Amino acid sequence: MLIHIKGRNVEVTEALRSYIEKKLPKLEKYFLDIREANVILSVQRGMQMVEVQLEGDGILLRGEERRVNDMYASIDEVVEKLEGRVKKFKRKRDKSAGEGPKARNAIRDKAMIEAFGAEEDDSEEMPTLVRTKRFALKPMTPDEAAAQMELLHHTFFVFRNAETEEVNVIYLREDGNYGLIEPA
Repeated sequence: MLIHIKGRNVEVTEALRSYIEKKLPKLEKYFLDIREANVILSVQRGMQMVEVQLEGDGILLRGEERRVNDMYASIDEVVEKLEGRVKKFKRKRDKSAGEGPKARNAIRDKAMIEAFGAEEDDSEEMPTLVRTKRFALKPMTPDEAAAQMELLHHTFFVFRNAETEEVNVIYLREDGNYGLIEPA
């Protein structure tokens, strides 16, 4: 696995680098092939933050953790979160095994995309557009989109519906279920 480590407002020491390189391979057992992992270490408002994004088997997995004054604990927590998410995803995928190999392989083989991330802003002024993301919309079913949304730990996900070829949004409802927004 190729691991890229960047520091924002923090020096990436050799000890931090080797700790990350020791912890992240723990996730390799859940994938056939992890192409790369991107790790961003930062300090914001006194919080030690670790953000990890990795791509494996056509799945994009993202996690973030914040701790006060302990970067190593943040690294441990984000790896545990990612491991929990990928285990849950694999269990759901295995349950769908009864749907036949085509449905099973569709989940694994489709290239998954990352939805928008939330930006934090403590100011009391009106919010402004501070970030734009562009990405290719890969066709997938609403169930596949919901699984990808869970892996990314987001509350919504934009995707192209494989059945209708329309752009849809799946979102997490307050009751824990999913909602689907389709164009009229």
